[in-house]
Amino acid sequence: YSKISHQKAVVSTQSTGITGITGKYGTRYGASLRKMIKKIEISQHSKYTCMFCGKDTMKRTVVGIWYCNACRKTVAGGAYSVSTTAAATVRSAIRRLREMQDV
Repeated sequence: YSKISHQKAVVSTQSTGITGITGKYGTRYGASLRKMIKKIEISQHSKYTCMFCGKDTMKRTVVGIWYCNACRKTVAGGAYSVSTTAAATVRSAIRRLREMQDV
């Protein structure tokens, strides 16, 4: 009769170094794709300034939905950032058309 001892494997956490948030992908998918994903993941996980209260508490909840923890406002925005370039163009066009109507 032999007694088998079960030992837990010790997993050490490694520093990702220069790869940053995309270190979880290792050497897979190619350097160019990992660089693109790094930019996207950093922008989607960062906090943005709330346009209502001015605090840096706007965070992404799901794709395109942004929530401010300070004033508890929910805003529809871009997938990876609160505002997109297309939305900024539309806002400026609407503002210009309103000013033309007033004059």
